[in-house]
Formats: sequence, C-alpha cells, structure tokens
Amino acid sequence: MKHPRHARSATLCVLTLAAPAAWAQDLTFTSYGGTYQEAQREALLDPIEEEMGITIREDTLTGIAEVRAQVMSGAVSWDIVDLGLSDCALAEAEGLFEPLDYDMISTEGFEESAYSDGWIGIIYYSTALAYNTEYIDTYPASWADFWDVEAFPGARALQNVPMGNMEIALIADGVAMEEVYDTLSTPEGVDRAFAKLEEIRPDIDVWWSTGAQSAQLIADGEVDMTSIWNGRLDAVQEAGVPAELTFNEGLLSLDCLAIPRGAPNAELAMEVLARMVEPDLQANIPGLINYGPTTSLAFEEGKITEDETAISPSAPDNLAVQLPISGDFWAENRPAIQERWDAFITR
Repeated sequence: MKHPRHARSATLCVLTLAAPAAWAQDLTFTSYGGTYQEAQREALLDPIEEEMGITIREDTLTGIAEVRAQVMSGAVSWDIVDLGLSDCALAEAEGLFEPLDYDMISTEGFEESAYSDGWIGIIYYSTALAYNTEYIDTYPASWADFWDVEAFPGARALQNVPMGNMEIALIADGVAMEEVYDTLSTPEGVDRAFAKLEEIRPDIDVWWSTGAQSAQLIADGEVDMTSIWNGRLDAVQEAGVPAELTFNEGLLSLDCLAIPRGAPNAELAMEVLARMVEPDLQANIPGLINYGPTTSLAFEEGKITEDETAISPSAPDNLAVQLPISGDFWAENRPAIQERWDAFITR
C-alpha cells in the first residue's frame, strides 16, 4: 500500500536546526562500495552529517543474503541499507524491513513504482540498447531492431539474467510497454517471452554476467550492440570509444534504501533516510555519477546541468520512453522464471 506525502521538508528543516542536541549518536549506512558509494558519501552523507551533527559510519554488502542473515539471527549491525529493486521487493515480502514512516518521508515527485511500505528508491539506472558506431552503419533504435539481424547485422550480447530480458523480449515482439507485466503475469506471456528469446539466441555471441564485461565487449569491438547499464556506457565513451545508446524502450530500475528490521538506531535512521531522498540532496548525485534521482523535483533544484540532464536515465524526457521494472513482479515470480532461464541458457 502506498502512502504518499507531499509536505516536503518543513518538518525536517525545523529538526535540522536543533540537530546537534537531538542527535548525539551515530549510525551505519551500507551500500555497494566503489565509485557509487563514494558518490553517495559526497552527495548525501557528508551534508547530513554536517546538518544533523551525527556520524555516519559505512559498510558494504553484496545483496539481500547478508541483510537476511543479520535480521534472522537477531544481530543487526546496519541501520540503513542500499539494495537493488528485486532484492528490495523480496526482502519486504520476507519481512526483513522496518515499515517506513511516510508522515516523515516525502514522496513528492516519485513514481508510484519507486517506493513501497518498507523501501524507497534512491537512484535510477537504465538497461539500454547500446551500439558501437564504428562498426555498424545502421543504428538500432528499438529492441525490435536488435532482433532484426538482417536489417541490423552485427555481433550481439545480452545479460545472463531473466529480469530485464523477459521484458525486452516481449517489447521486441510488439507488446506495448504498459502491457508488458500484464502479459508476463500469465503462463502464455512467459512462454511468449521465451519463444522470442529462442529467436535471437543463435545470434547472441555473449551472454554477459557483469557490468564491466558488457562495457569491455563494446569497447573492444567484440560485439556491435548489447544491452548495457547506462553508467557503464558513460565510462566507455569517456575512454574515447565511439559508442552510443538509446533510452527508447530502456528498462528503468533503481536502488532502494531500507531500514533492516531490528536496526539498532532505527529512529535516527528514519530521519536520515527521509533526508537522503529530499530533492536538494538527490540533485547532487548526477554531478558525481550518472545515476538519476528518484524524485523529479531534483531537476528543479538548479544543480543538474543541461548536459547531465540529457544523459540522466530519470530525466523527464528519458523516463517517458522507458519501462520501470516491477520489483513486485520479480519478487513473486523470480524463482520459477529463474529455474526456466537456467535451463534455457545451459542447454
């Protein structure tokens, strides 16, 4: 059940003024490390520490398993965790999160798919169609083009996961984006997606397993077109590789913030989490790493440049042509579809 709130930060501003006296403690924030967590530190954690007079320690994780282990053992050491969308939805279904207080947390500017009772999105990223402009003459502009090996010849790659590829296959088969999950929620729809994947399977040269691999494939010219996370292509372009992507029919996914059930500093964590998703702080992120803010109000803060907006996965023009991934669908259906995917990919 959604609990939108539109009283943005008046309450938080009042609390912030009294922060040093109110919050004489610290908490632990846990994310995926690397340049992403470095950007989170600069964009979100440093300003909050200064405002609230607290210390935010950091740790890293790899996914839901570690959160589950802490909660189930009753030995929770993390206060706020960053997880991918499917893990967020699954963890919520398993009861691993504290319910969020939407009297405190504003969802103004958020898509309804970007928050739930136990989690709220912090960044968007896209799985998009990328191509190397040096090696192909006609550029693909849709997943139907990707499937059309005669009109758009060249080596191809897709990620070795069902999430995303099932949606891509249905879009390539002519299903409107707004009908993808209705279709995929039926046995016939799942069969249709796998049948479409069977069509392209002989022409897939590589099923990539990591973001770094997908970037290397297109940078080296090993494939001419591939699905790719938008931030990975940015790095390829910065290295001088003549590659482009289209957000058209991209798959918009997100990372979420949540408070593990039994977090040692849950009350403070709620205040910090609420501040992390405010537009003024979210607007700091695109200048540090090309992930999109989850509230559209961040684009009204005057911090995000025109160039950054043009390549942001959640900029209004780019968001409008993409399909938001359904975490709820994958939380419910991932085990069964994954089993079928494993059989598909290994035979």
